[in-house]
Amino acid sequence: MIPEKRIIRRIQSGGCAIHCQDCSISQLCIPFTLNEHELDQLDNIIERKKPIQKGQTLFKAGDALKSLYAIRSGTIKSYTITEEGDEQITGFHLAGDLVGFDAIINTEHPSFAQALETSMVCEIPFETLDDLSGKMPNLRQQMMRLMSGEIKGDQEMILLLSKKNAEERLAAFIYNLSRRFAQRGFSPREFRLTMTRGDIGNYLGLTVETISRLLGRFQKNGILGVKGKYIAVENMEKLTELAGKAPVCVS
Repeated sequence: MIPEKRIIRRIQSGGCAIHCQDCSISQLCIPFTLNEHELDQLDNIIERKKPIQKGQTLFKAGDALKSLYAIRSGTIKSYTITEEGDEQITGFHLAGDLVGFDAIINTEHPSFAQALETSMVCEIPFETLDDLSGKMPNLRQQMMRLMSGEIKGDQEMILLLSKKNAEERLAAFIYNLSRRFAQRGFSPREFRLTMTRGDIGNYLGLTVETISRLLGRFQKNGILGVKGKYIAVENMEKLTELAGKAPVCVS
C-alpha cells in the first residue's frame, strides 16, 4: 500500500512527477543506499523542474550556488570560457548524473551547464541537502561517493589527454559512452550521440576533421557502424582493446 503522504505529494505535483522511490535510475543518483524514511525526507526537498529545451542553460559561470541538479533524462554538457573567449567542454552528463559539484568550494559556479537535447532535471537546494546529510549518514556517504567519482573522472581525463593518442582518445570516449548507456538500461551497442563532432573534438582536444577521419577509420576496420549521429558498436573487443581496456569517465 502506498503511504498517504506520498499520494498527497503526487497530487500536489500534478500527478505526473516521478519521485525518488519510483525512479529507474536512482541507483546511479543520490537515493542509492537510502532507506524509505530517508528517501521520503530527500524527496520532500526536491523540485522537479519543467523540461529544459536544447540550448537552455541550468546555470552560468559566476552564478551563486543555490542547487545541485540530478539529471532525470537527456544530456547536459558542462563547459568553461577561456580567457581568449573560447569554449572548453569539461563534461557530458547523462541521466543519473549530478551537476554542480564544482561550485561547492567557492559557493559559485565556475562553469556553464547547457542542455544538448530536451532534458529533465531534479533541482536539489544545496543548503537544505547539506543540512540533511548532516543528519543522515547514508546520505552523507553517498554524497562523498559521488564527489569521489568526480575526482576520479578528472584524474582519468588528465591521463587520457596526456598519455593517449587521438585514436585511443576517441575509442575510450565511445567505449565509455557505451558502458554508461548500459548502466542506465540502454543498449551498449547501438546509441545516438547527442553531442556534435565539434563538441567531441573540443572535449578530447582534437579537431572536427580528426574526429570525422577516425570515425571513418573505425567504420572501415569493422569496429563501428556510423550513420550520422547513430553509432553501432560492431566489434566491442576491438573497441575495448583500442580504448586501453581501462574505463575513462566522460561525465
